[in-house]
Amino acid sequence: MLSDIEIAQSIPMQPITRIAETANIADDYLEQYGKYKAKIDLSLLKDSQKPDGKLILVTAITPTPAGEGKTTTTIGLADGLRRIGKNVMVALREPSLGPVFGIKGGAAGGGYAQVVPMEDINLHFTGDFHAIGAANNLLAAMLDNHIYQGNALNIDPRRITWKRCVDMNDRQLRFVADGLGGRINGVPREDGYDITVASEIMAVFCLATSVEDLKARLSRIVVAYTYDDQPVTAGQLNAVGAMAALLKDALKPNLVQTLEGTPALVHGGPFANIAHGCNSVLATRMAMKLGDYAVTEAGFGADLGAEKFLDIKCRMAGLTPSAVVIVATVRALKMHGGLSKAELGEENLNALEAGIPNLLRHVSNIKDVYQLPSVVAINRFPTDTDAEIELIIQKCRELGVNVVLSTVWAEGGKGGENLAKEVVRLCEEEKGNFTYSYDLDLSIEDKIRSVVQKVYRGDDINILPTAQKQIDRLTELGFDKLPICVAKTQYSFTDDKGIPGAPEHFTVTIKNVKVSAGAGFVVVLTGDIMTMPGLPKVPAAEKIDVDADGKISGLF
Repeated sequence: MLSDIEIAQSIPMQPITRIAETANIADDYLEQYGKYKAKIDLSLLKDSQKPDGKLILVTAITPTPAGEGKTTTTIGLADGLRRIGKNVMVALREPSLGPVFGIKGGAAGGGYAQVVPMEDINLHFTGDFHAIGAANNLLAAMLDNHIYQGNALNIDPRRITWKRCVDMNDRQLRFVADGLGGRINGVPREDGYDITVASEIMAVFCLATSVEDLKARLSRIVVAYTYDDQPVTAGQLNAVGAMAALLKDALKPNLVQTLEGTPALVHGGPFANIAHGCNSVLATRMAMKLGDYAVTEAGFGADLGAEKFLDIKCRMAGLTPSAVVIVATVRALKMHGGLSKAELGEENLNALEAGIPNLLRHVSNIKDVYQLPSVVAINRFPTDTDAEIELIIQKCRELGVNVVLSTVWAEGGKGGENLAKEVVRLCEEEKGNFTYSYDLDLSIEDKIRSVVQKVYRGDDINILPTAQKQIDRLTELGFDKLPICVAKTQYSFTDDKGIPGAPEHFTVTIKNVKVSAGAGFVVVLTGDIMTMPGLPKVPAAEKIDVDADGKISGLF
């Protein structure tokens, strides 16, 4: 069996100019990065007179080690829509180098449903993440320099909230002491690093709608507090213009292609548990402007990615999805039902029935909480039996939601045609009544409670004293009317990663609350969420190599 990279390297790519022609992008808007990549100038959004296409969101059940194939399904659906004659664009997140060299892998799809050039996309690509990291670290340098040069803003070095970042899994950098070596080398303090995708710059970048909006958001970023407990912003440090200069080219969406030549925009990629886990608003809007159907995805399960896509991104950008695809696998559902990964190859209807409630809860949330038309896509594996598939179809039918089998990993767009037809039917025949899971006028506490009770289906929240003080102060500062971004484990509806399935009667503990004023949301931290991952015992990096001709191997 060929690996993902071998499949990608076996299929000739079309020149990016031809892909641009397919998407009706004039040469004036195209900035080429070699033969197979390009950026699209933002003026296209202002100049185009085409009505926006329909927005399709792809989400998934709660992730398991068995894998779900959400990105693969997203790409295969786009190829399937094109095969049935639709004008379609796909919009995806950019991969982070940390997971690429760690354990999770890239974000370019798999099998015969991939975006290419997958090596470039999974590595440096067009340099967007480097620009974001540089802007983040420039702000950190200017902050520390301000303190060193006299501290006119009266910043308390013990209350600096801004960290430096690097796009790599490096646990050694989580907690550091810097500014050592005497007075000329800075002000000594405790510090730490985040991975680039956890930086607020990434969230700002992905929610910005223009250069002007980018600068306004950058200026609002809170980097520290003064000795008298007042927030200090990037705007006060006069860092905004230089940061925007570093980001101006990165802000333009990246154009690539699927293995079948479907135009794809790959742009931005914030953490889905610390931030909102979606590609940029600009890429989504451009996909809708260029295609009659724009297919996009949101990170992790629907309780994280879809909730934040709908409650944060759609609310801020004024987007309304026409349909939602919820991806599941028989294997993953059997894991939610209590089986180990080694036991997934055999038919087990009891375990499957015990795990199906996880899928049904996500389906119910999309259907009843957000009131959007949806379909379940079963990413089929060779070991899945007809009886197992029929059980899922039966249970979903009871909720009034159809199930479609997807074989895009093995067959590409051909394996996504049936899913594409159902998505088109939903867009044309089913009318949603899109509703958010909470109102912005609620208090921070009640917004958290609403997500926990409506989306996670927990009983209540337990706010620790430190978190309550933070909420009270953020309310005093006027941040209480922002959306919330709950940071929790992706492996459970609860804040405990060891509880799979669809648990009931649980309480979510709120440990810390902070504001991402530039992004425009309040981050609510639960469980043991880390903003700087570490490498596993055997990192994927150990298997990656390049030969004398520059051909990369071992990259999935």
